[in-house]
Amino acid sequence: MPAITPLDAWIARRISQDRGQMQHPGLEQNPEMAAPLDRNTLEAYQRDALNQTVAYARNTSPFYRDHLASLPETPLAGLDDLARLPFTTAADLHQGSMRFLCVSQSLAPHVVSLNTSGTTGQPKRLFFSEEDLERTVDFFHHGMSTFVSHGQRVLTLMPGARASSVGGLLTSALARLNVTNFVHGFVADPQAASREIADKSIDCLVGLPSQVLALARHMEAEGTCAACRISSVLLSGDHAPAIMMEEIARIWGCRVFTHYGLTETGLGGGVECATRDGCHLREVDLLFEIVDPVTGAAFPDGVPGEVVVTTLNREAMPLIRYRTGDLARFLPGRCPCGTTLRRLSRIDGRINEPVRLPQGGRLSVRHLDQALLPLSGLLHYRAHLHRKTLLLTLYATQGTEPGILSSRAMEAVATALAQQPEAAPAERKTQSVGFPAESLRLETQVLAAWPWASQGPMKSRIVVSEANQ
Repeated sequence: MPAITPLDAWIARRISQDRGQMQHPGLEQNPEMAAPLDRNTLEAYQRDALNQTVAYARNTSPFYRDHLASLPETPLAGLDDLARLPFTTAADLHQGSMRFLCVSQSLAPHVVSLNTSGTTGQPKRLFFSEEDLERTVDFFHHGMSTFVSHGQRVLTLMPGARASSVGGLLTSALARLNVTNFVHGFVADPQAASREIADKSIDCLVGLPSQVLALARHMEAEGTCAACRISSVLLSGDHAPAIMMEEIARIWGCRVFTHYGLTETGLGGGVECATRDGCHLREVDLLFEIVDPVTGAAFPDGVPGEVVVTTLNREAMPLIRYRTGDLARFLPGRCPCGTTLRRLSRIDGRINEPVRLPQGGRLSVRHLDQALLPLSGLLHYRAHLHRKTLLLTLYATQGTEPGILSSRAMEAVATALAQQPEAAPAERKTQSVGFPAESLRLETQVLAAWPWASQGPMKSRIVVSEANQ
């Protein structure tokens, strides 16, 4: 039986601490002494924390004072009563993030601004207090212990200049494990990143899925994999298709894990255990739901829908029933590791991700990933839809024959689009369906260049010209 996720004992201990019921004076220093987490105890804690969050937000947040004004002040009897509460949307944040604040700005010094593609008006601004960030560091500390241990070295391929950045929070968290974190930042020069992996004897990489795959394929083409000793990789910040994880594992001979989190969740949301079959969720600080993207009704385990999250214990800017726009499902049954924590499947796209085609039907990044990512020699791709033409820019490893890669890519995409399976339930709700390949003209260009040499990475998406909007 695989080792139980370290989040189990951590959450059990957090519940005891928050309730002032520490049962053993040595538990803080010896978390393995904690009893396995009980689901009923966890859900009772979540219910109480939810009621406290609702009361706190109603009393201190101008937005929630108005948003919840029509609701009775009677506490929720159980988690099944969540449907009584209205959703919060990204549009609400765009229209006035300041109205969400529950404390003065001086007590929420860490601010993240998010500009969402296709959204007009002010960017979303997320505020965090020192206590909010400490809770994220605490989660990272225990979550990362799944795959790194004392004395090892981590290279983070994400920003880390600020203490509140992903790299900065990971550095603080890993120090508690006596693990050294080096913050490289987004990869603009693959040779420099490869040298740092070898020179610093890196054991674990943390980065965006597309960048990590491209770096692995670059190193394989350059013949530099033998100089590294990577034993684990954590992918975060975007969806990670199975083929991508399999390729990274094959090239480096390592274990590949995924993390789910958003800036809105305080960055940390859930991480896989040693079984690597779904992310165990940070249920002591976050309450997750899967709902019908159209009606908002709750879906049972196993049915894909939209991920909705409520922050518990958030000081500066709590969010209640926030619609993330991500598509996923709760995995049914108990994890083989033995924990009672719920598991979230890997993200299977975004509600608004599929782009509408002039001929009818929709096209998503998932369709393109399935077709293009298995192609050897491909570092990365970008897609641009203009009228009836889909232009694929293919970034290739050195030595890859452009003509061969181009023809293989066109054949793979045409085949994939002509053979789309029946849409899943959540996709049917949003009309994200396949379409005949002949309805779209395919063009390719192949570049022997690093995709991010002149610009930072962005989440995988299909760029749509104004003519199609």
